[in-house]
Amino acid sequence: MFGRVLDELGGMFLFFLSAVALMFAGWGQFSKTVRQIYFIGVQSVTVIALIGLFTGMVMGMQLYYALSVFGADGFLGTGVALSMVRELAPVLAAIMLTGRAGSAMTAEIGVMRISEQIDALTIMGINPMRYLVAPKMAACLISFPILNAFFNLIALWGGWLTGVKLLGANEGVYWARVQGSLDWSDIQGGFIKSMVFAVLVCTICCFEGYYTHTRSGHAGPEGVSQSTTNAVVKSCVIILAADYVLTSLLW
Repeated sequence: MFGRVLDELGGMFLFFLSAVALMFAGWGQFSKTVRQIYFIGVQSVTVIALIGLFTGMVMGMQLYYALSVFGADGFLGTGVALSMVRELAPVLAAIMLTGRAGSAMTAEIGVMRISEQIDALTIMGINPMRYLVAPKMAACLISFPILNAFFNLIALWGGWLTGVKLLGANEGVYWARVQGSLDWSDIQGGFIKSMVFAVLVCTICCFEGYYTHTRSGHAGPEGVSQSTTNAVVKSCVIILAADYVLTSLLW
């Protein structure tokens, strides 16, 4: 059991190195990367905006009630800003992108594998890693940090909406606390987390799809569905584990 886990981790690491090495292999990658940025990033904006808005609204409401007990509702902006920028925005954005884009990447590559399209690319002299995986890796590294920043902006506005407009906190104090409580290290840490999550999600999801055919007892569409489920579950667990490690190292 332990040996199999080590084999899979080693395979994923080599898979990641191969994808990164092929990311900049010629100008032909640029158009593929742009298409993937549109799919992974642009088409996820609505989902990220909705999750960010309601997460910020809930945080604004809960923190206002908790802080008002101690007469410290003036620190509402600090609580919302730090909790979002440091933790919730990178993690929730990555999990939502795993469910929307990561699962699609696994299914796409998995279907190509069981329908022998990947074998056909190899026969035609086209490197499947360069053609399928490397553009997705580049697109994830670009899209995840941008969507993380967008999530933060919407969440801070959601906290202002509930804390200030609905519950009566002071608007000037809220935004002053938001501005005063955030250091560059907090913002930088959030971006570092989002880039690490991008690498993890893309590697796991593409790896699961690429090696769908190796799953014993799961052939054809059943194997694709199993690989997609495994990719989403593994990615979400690894995101939370990596968040703990990164938080320990960054702050």
